[in-house]
Amino acid sequence: MTVKVRFAPSPTGQLHVGNIRPALINWLFAARSGGIFMLRIDDTDEERSTEAFEQGIYDDMKWLGLSHGETAKQSTRFDRYAKVADDLKARGLLYPCFESAEDLDRQRKIQRSQNKPPVYNRAALALRDAERAGLAAQGRKPHWRFKLSGGTVEWDDVIRGKQSIDTASLSDPILIRGDGSYLYTLPSVVDDADFAISHIIRGEDHVTNSGAQIEIFRAIGATAPTMGHHPLLVGADGDKLSKRLGTLSIAGLRDETSIEPMAILSLLAKIGTSDPVEIRRDLAQLVDEFAFEKIGRAPARFDPGELKTLNAKWLHETPYGDVSARLADMGCDGSEAFWDAIRGNIETLNDVSHWQSVVYGDITPIIADEDAEYIRDAATLLPEGVLGPQSWSDWTAIVKDKTGRKGRGLFLPLRLALTGVKHGPDMGAILALMDRERVLARLAG
Repeated sequence: MTVKVRFAPSPTGQLHVGNIRPALINWLFAARSGGIFMLRIDDTDEERSTEAFEQGIYDDMKWLGLSHGETAKQSTRFDRYAKVADDLKARGLLYPCFESAEDLDRQRKIQRSQNKPPVYNRAALALRDAERAGLAAQGRKPHWRFKLSGGTVEWDDVIRGKQSIDTASLSDPILIRGDGSYLYTLPSVVDDADFAISHIIRGEDHVTNSGAQIEIFRAIGATAPTMGHHPLLVGADGDKLSKRLGTLSIAGLRDETSIEPMAILSLLAKIGTSDPVEIRRDLAQLVDEFAFEKIGRAPARFDPGELKTLNAKWLHETPYGDVSARLADMGCDGSEAFWDAIRGNIETLNDVSHWQSVVYGDITPIIADEDAEYIRDAATLLPEGVLGPQSWSDWTAIVKDKTGRKGRGLFLPLRLALTGVKHGPDMGAILALMDRERVLARLAG
């Protein structure tokens, strides 16, 4: 069997980490299996779907490196869905219901008061043709429900193991709204069947839905794909992440916080698994390490702080050649020596701008009153000529000998005067990059 999976986002908003985790799991599985990864645009919601959001999906996936072998758009397949719906209606498996939202809410309240599960009572199936015609004449537009068998649906979940859903405990799912638009379920099932999707891998919030959808696959004469349901993302504190996903869009992480794609992918691939959460240099490493057996049953905790740590680690290990073009695009004229000097002290590439100012631009030196005389004396001892790799050690050795200062009292006032910060890159590397006149100007305050 050829493995074929799909990622099916709706172009009604920006992709966020909650979307990308199942996309990544599907992509890694397809790559590991030599299979096909399909990107399917689920744009049946014509009012909320936009071309801008759709293009954003393509842009985000490309930036992350999650290439797709096939593409489909649901908005081009309405005729196909209508044909399937008509067949289900003709066979009595898709039936019209005229209850309003208020009617259904009242029904559920009554059921709960009687300690019964709030399951649709199938009152619409008891309507005679004349009654349906009368309701339609009143302007009532029906929604359409799929008639579940009431039996037990079982499958071997590639993540959760043996699963069983009693469809008698479920409401018959609504497949078509009163305005004629489709909910997610019917187009998705039809597409999965038509495009020969072999595996549906998604969040565990779909486990119950899968029981109903397997019955719909059977009803349209198709074999349901193999199912897999992974735990959902939660925040670092264990709370639901859904309310904060808007601040964790892929576009925002890329454009506003300058997070690297491999930091995002490394974190999403490893949280909630038996593997340690560590940075990976490329997707090939993640593919080699992927296995469903590693995915745990506990919720996966997403910590933005951990993402920043991984991002910093990736940059610390990145050679100049991998970022030189991006540095140039940022207007940074630093050399390889500059990159090697500062890369261990940045969390994102945006931080490079600060160190460029420190080395090549203008900063406000910090010289405490009690250190003013010391700094003036140190300036007179600065080695002559062009500063180089040995200049810092030579200079501080002379200063130590002349002033008697040592340790923190020797080095920190010089660092503050030259860089304006207490911590940073090795001062030997920084001083070797700086112009002698700029150094003297900063020492003069």
